[in-house]
Parts: sequence; C-alpha cells; structure tokens
Amino acid sequence: MENLTKETIDKGLEVLDTLNDGKLLTHLNSCVHCGLCADSCTYYLANPEAKFIPATKVDLVASIYRKYNTFGGKAFSKIVGARTLNEDTTNEMVDLLFGACTMCARCVSHCSIGVDITYVIKKGREMLSNMGMVPETLQSTIDSALETGNNMSIPETDFVETLEWLEEDLQYEVDDDNAKIYLDQKGKDILYTLNPREPKFFPLSISAMAKVFYVTGESWTISTKMYDVTNYAYYSGNYNEAAIITQRLYDEAENLDAKKIVLAECGHGSRAFRWEGPNYIKKEYPFDVTTSVELLASYLKEGKVKVDPNKIPDKVTLHDPCNLARSGGIWHEQRYILNKCVSDFVEMTPHGIDNLCCGGGGGQLAMSEYNDRRMAIGEIKAEQIRATGAKIVATPCHNCVDQLTQLNVTFKLGIKIMTLGEIVADAIVMETKD
Repeated sequence: MENLTKETIDKGLEVLDTLNDGKLLTHLNSCVHCGLCADSCTYYLANPEAKFIPATKVDLVASIYRKYNTFGGKAFSKIVGARTLNEDTTNEMVDLLFGACTMCARCVSHCSIGVDITYVIKKGREMLSNMGMVPETLQSTIDSALETGNNMSIPETDFVETLEWLEEDLQYEVDDDNAKIYLDQKGKDILYTLNPREPKFFPLSISAMAKVFYVTGESWTISTKMYDVTNYAYYSGNYNEAAIITQRLYDEAENLDAKKIVLAECGHGSRAFRWEGPNYIKKEYPFDVTTSVELLASYLKEGKVKVDPNKIPDKVTLHDPCNLARSGGIWHEQRYILNKCVSDFVEMTPHGIDNLCCGGGGGQLAMSEYNDRRMAIGEIKAEQIRATGAKIVATPCHNCVDQLTQLNVTFKLGIKIMTLGEIVADAIVMETKD
C-alpha cells in the first residue's frame, strides 16, 4: 500500500473498463440508495453502521468509476461523490469488500430493483487483486492450491495412506473385502472430488460417500493428483489463477476419461467449477458436471439406496450454503434427502434461498484478520439454529461445516454437524447377504 504507483493504480482501473463489461456499467449506475439491502446483510445486522450496508459497498466501487470514467467525476468530484483510487480508498476497499462481505448474495435477492451487488463486490475484489492487494491469508490458501494441487498442501503419499485406511474401514463396515475406494482408475463413470479438509480433518465424509457408492454399485474413482473441489481464486478475484485451478481438474477428467465430475459438498467449489469454470477457461466441458447433493437425491428417487429414517431419530435442521442454494438454485434436493433419511426434520427461519449466511463464505474462513467480525455475524446463525431445537445440523458444504463447528463451540449450541453424505450413509439399510 505504501508503494501505490501509477502503474498499480492503472491495473486496478482496467477492471472498470465498462466498454468490455456492460453488466458492470448497468449495476454501478442502478442503485437508488433505498437502503432495503441493509437488513439482508448479517454484517449490518451484527453492527448497524452505514459502512456495512451493501449499497455503501456498491457506491465505493461506483465512486471510483465516476472519478475516472465520467465528465462529472473528473470535473466535479466532490459534488458527484467521485473518489480517487489512492491508499485511503484501497484500504477501505480491502476492509469492506474482503473483510465485510461473504458474497452470500442475500442482498441481491432483497434489492428493490435487482442490482447484482455481489457482482460489483467481485469486480472490486478483482481490482484489488490486479493491484496485488488480496489479503495475505487468503492468497496463501490460493498459493497452496497452485503449488501443491490442493489448498491444504497435503502430500500425495499422506493422501493415499488416508484413503487406504478409510478403505479398510469401509470393508469392515459393509463386511466385504471387495469394497473399494478407487484411485486413478481410467474409464470410470464418475470422477469424484473432495474438499481437502475432508482427508485432513473430516475423513468420515469420504467414508460416507464411499459407502453410498458401494451400495449403489457405482463406477467411480478419485484422482490422487487433482481432487480439490475448492477454488479460492473465485473469492480473491484473480481469474487467471482461477483458470489454472479449473483447467487442472478439467485435464484430469480428460486424462482419466471420466464421463462425469461429481463435486463434493462445497458451495463455492460447486459454483466456481460448474458455473464459473467454463468462463475462466473459455471453453465448454466435454463431460457432465453435477453436485453430490443432486446425485444423492437421484439415488434415493431411483431406489438405488434404501434408507430407514428411524435410524436418525434426533431432530435435524438444514443450513443452506449460499452458493449452492441462493446462487445455484439447488435447495429442493437437500430437503428431499432429509425427508427421506431422518425422522424429524425442521426448517430454520428463514430458510432455502432466503437462508442467512453462516459467515464462513467469501473467503472469510481463510482471512484470520477478520475473525472477530466473522464470529459476530455467525452469532446470528447460531441463534437461528438454537431456535429450531435441533440436535443435528446438516449442511452440504465444508466451509459451512467449519464455520458451524466454531459456532457450536463458541455459543455452546450442543449440536452435531453432518454433511448430507453422512446423513444418507447413516440411514442406509444394508441388504443382508444370502
């Protein structure tokens, strides 16, 4: 920041070239400052200062656009609210666009005229990325993925050893020495991805899906080289780095001749690869892409998995990941799964596409410098969970699992947090052998 040169500033301003981005121009000029977005934002609800209102963040980016791209901004800066891109402005951008936004898009769905606030936030982050001003903690997560192939920097030997003992546990659980966790197998129908936090901290999530695949007789494999479903460059706004990560998974699917990629339970990972990925690498995928949530629902609908909801008698509620439900339109499927697999399912209020963000999105879990804010907005989610009286919170996203785990400890919720794969695996009724 101390060495903010004209060259650095120009790199940031390139993002505001609306000749190449009509969508940005539209949304920068559409906000009417009605303030209806305020109560949709957990940052504002937790700390009702004007700077946390989503419209304020939009105007921060718009004010820079006005300064450099309009006659009024150049000639009458103070009158039209135009701001120079200097150290003070960039510091404020980092603080508000990275440190006070989970990119949950709840404000977008509540906007009176449909301003895509999240898109503007992303463009502001892209400006900062071009200027080399991504928070170091977030960038280090991306660097790990670029350097090692996964954002946890797990060595391949450690990863393989973890899967080998998980396979042994699977064989014991299903009482079949032929049960497998397939690695690097070519020509399988499914290339299954993982969030690296699974082999590192949540291996039962892998076991659960392996059990489901075993019961269904699925043709599947995991790559030991490129299995990471996450793409934190989606959060940083560095789309060159996002393209590298996307291309690696694309190449591995081609190398293994997989018919379909199934994305593990990860909200932003699903969005980044499935919907944003083709734009990053500028080509269509020659294979199908789906989420494990949709796959699990299809197994249940087709009768490929038999379950007994009485095996999960505790009251269960559901946290909808923002990128999966609100931005991805996947929210019926998880309810179908839970209604089939648990005996007592209760909704949060609000829920579905209007559900409150848990606070872990937008790269917040990676940015330790904003932990206090993250936990402050998380308390709202904690009280939402507490009000349900649920003993189990299901969520199809490991970012959400991590955040909810911290909320559980901090606010003494006394809950168990499970992925949908774990829910289905626990509810499975195994067919008896002859």
